[in-house]
Amino acid sequence: MVDKKMEDTEEIAELANSKTFKRYVFMWSGQLFSILGSSVVNFAITWWVIVLTGSPTLLSIGIFMYMLPMAFLTPIAGVLADRWSRKKIVVIADSLQALTTLWIIGLFIFSAANPLVVILIVGLRGIFQAFHVPTVSAITPTMVPKDKLSRMNGFNYLFSSLVNIIGPVLGALLYEMLHGDIFLILWIDVITFFIALIPLLITKIPVVKRSKIEEKKNSFLFEFKTGIKTIRLIPGILTLLLLSMLLNFLLMPFNVLLPYIIEAPHIHAGSASDFAFVMVFFQVGMVLGALLTSVKKEWKHKLFTYFGSLVVLTGVLSVLALAPNGFFLMMGVGAFVIGFLLPIGNTIYMTIIQTTVPHDKMGRVISIDHSISSLIAPFGALIAGPLAELIGARVVFLLASIIGVVATAYTWYVMKVKKIDYDDKANLDEIIEKINNINGEKDGSNTN
Repeated sequence: MVDKKMEDTEEIAELANSKTFKRYVFMWSGQLFSILGSSVVNFAITWWVIVLTGSPTLLSIGIFMYMLPMAFLTPIAGVLADRWSRKKIVVIADSLQALTTLWIIGLFIFSAANPLVVILIVGLRGIFQAFHVPTVSAITPTMVPKDKLSRMNGFNYLFSSLVNIIGPVLGALLYEMLHGDIFLILWIDVITFFIALIPLLITKIPVVKRSKIEEKKNSFLFEFKTGIKTIRLIPGILTLLLLSMLLNFLLMPFNVLLPYIIEAPHIHAGSASDFAFVMVFFQVGMVLGALLTSVKKEWKHKLFTYFGSLVVLTGVLSVLALAPNGFFLMMGVGAFVIGFLLPIGNTIYMTIIQTTVPHDKMGRVISIDHSISSLIAPFGALIAGPLAELIGARVVFLLASIIGVVATAYTWYVMKVKKIDYDDKANLDEIIEKINNINGEKDGSNTN
């Protein structure tokens, strides 16, 4: 049951306009502080674990524990995001994430912190992120006008990347200044949570009206199946989802093993500063890629640009595999290219979703999409560490690069043969009409 007082602060079923857009920007600016706090703390904890244990397997377990609930809970979260107050869901999810940080702080206070326990607690954040991510993504098209969606997605990446540049640098600086004592660093996450909470609480977020047949049935399973049907009605989305699933799996070595490769004495023998140096290159690439997507009003030839960026991105993983020992500049350049192309590909894909799915089904479609695309990623994280110990981290990176390039090129060929086109407005309108009639009911109030 939605809290009545909170629901009263929201406006019912309004279309995105300049007024809602200003409110969205206000709320979103507060979220950037939360991202900063999480970035600082995640860097500090990751480096603390790798220095204390030197184990890539432990890092794999940590990321596996974080990603597994996200893969399996996001479909549930998506249906709830279309049924309940989206504002309430985000507030609760963010609050619980802050509580996990306080829990870790308590462990340090009582000298009970050890790497495995800390990693398992951090993994709980994956549960809360499973509800946070699809809900915020579903809010965006209800407050941002359609002609600003692509650019706003670009701005999201731009400012998030700027914050994530500051995060690792600040985290490394504090780690060195405090000589590895991360107790004080953890408080940054709690402080930034409260800074982000204030704009969220006072921002009015539209409530999207559910279709009449869904209100009548009031069935969780029925609404979940409707989300599946919606995805099937959008040509090519399932093919793109399968590719995303594979690429998320192949990118796990970059997410899991990069700090290990830099720190390992037999590879690069780097320090926290060297890791931060490479990550800054990555985040600068993210900033420039996001800047490009934010100033570019519309992407023509969406699929060509999308697949081209993915081919280059996966190919560059081989640069990280072949970089000579201690050559952090080469690693930084490779990370820069990866960072530059990620927002371009993700912005194009998210814009396709947001412009073809009605508002009342957005939460569950985004959550199902996210769940399917990341389904095997946790297992990629779990095996990345042991595989690196078995055949070497460099070999793991190189294999991921080769498989990624071949799979992406083949998928592009399949999409081209099927003549799928997301640039044709008449085609997009036809898709929306089919989705609105998905249960044999026409309800124009829920269209984009």
